[in-house]
Amino acid sequence: MNSGLSLVYGMVLSTLLWFLEDYLLSKMSDEEYEKIGNEDLTSLFKEINMLKKQHDNLLREQRMLSEGRDSNIRFTQEFKQRAVKMKKNLDEEEKKSEDAVKKEQEKLEGIKQENRKLKEEIWSMEQKLRTMDEDNKSLRQQTEVSTAVPEKKVVFNGDVANGAHALSFDMKPRIVFPMEGGTALITFEEEEVAEKILALREHVVALGDCSIAVQAEPVRFLVPVGVEMDTQVCPQRILVSDLPKKMSVEKILDKLEIHFSKGRNGGGEVEDIDMLEDSGNVVVAFVDSTIAKGLTDKQIHEVEIEKGKKHKVKVTPFLNGSITLLKTCNITCKKTVLLTGIPDIMEQDNLQDQLEIHFQKTNNSGGEVDAIIYNPQGRKTLALFEEDAPKDE
Repeated sequence: MNSGLSLVYGMVLSTLLWFLEDYLLSKMSDEEYEKIGNEDLTSLFKEINMLKKQHDNLLREQRMLSEGRDSNIRFTQEFKQRAVKMKKNLDEEEKKSEDAVKKEQEKLEGIKQENRKLKEEIWSMEQKLRTMDEDNKSLRQQTEVSTAVPEKKVVFNGDVANGAHALSFDMKPRIVFPMEGGTALITFEEEEVAEKILALREHVVALGDCSIAVQAEPVRFLVPVGVEMDTQVCPQRILVSDLPKKMSVEKILDKLEIHFSKGRNGGGEVEDIDMLEDSGNVVVAFVDSTIAKGLTDKQIHEVEIEKGKKHKVKVTPFLNGSITLLKTCNITCKKTVLLTGIPDIMEQDNLQDQLEIHFQKTNNSGGEVDAIIYNPQGRKTLALFEEDAPKDE
């Protein structure tokens, strides 16, 4: 602002000096000019020249300022353009950075999800591995049990089997049927005879001077057709087999309890001891759950059954089992008929004979009787049904 005013002031002053000089030279006559002293003129012209130089300096300074101003304006415009460009580039870089951060966050989230999935898979595999270890342990125990079971003595009797009868494993059914009083079970040799008896439904049986009316009903059972069991080795019990046959049960149990209660025999405190009637083997239960394993590992034990005489017995693991799957179905006994409504009018054997005679006669729609049992009123009887083995051709 001050430089601009000085420049204008100098220009005005210079112009006035030029006008003043021209005016003086034009208005003054030669006599007037001569009257003025040379020194005064010289001084005046010096002043004028000095002011001219100032004027030139001011003009030069003005040009420099003008050039500087133009340069500053140009630099300002260039700076603004560069600032706009840099802001644009900065915005683009910021957007790229945000996009990159977003992508990295998405990748990180994906990695976290994959990590969670892998952890779940690891946990699942660990669970499966634990289950497999448990199954392996159970199978190992079962393998040990399968190689250490009570011996079953068998002998070849000359019979052979082929085709449908050549089974690798056979389990024969034994069904206990509770009979009510005043009923009878008759089994015929032929299924057709049983069908005829059931078709007639009611039968009149002559008993000498009197007769009785009985009803024929089919015999139905609910039987298992598929069984799955889960077995585990009992840690507190052992199964003792190969026991002497010609000795009382009480004596065998006493001798075994004494033997297996002693620590020097590998035993311990006996909690319970019992004989299985179907197999003749003995189950020994201990208070301490660590005793049974050592005894079953040894297997063969010498027990003093009689004084001074030892008997070798076999000790094997005792299995606890639970049914995990049971499939059943209703079946009808095709050869057996249930007779109901039988009054108690004579001795059991006599009435049973009369019933057998009646149902053997063909004119009574009967046939050959294979088995019969009569249960009088007021009594309870358990009838045992077994598999009807096919006849050999």
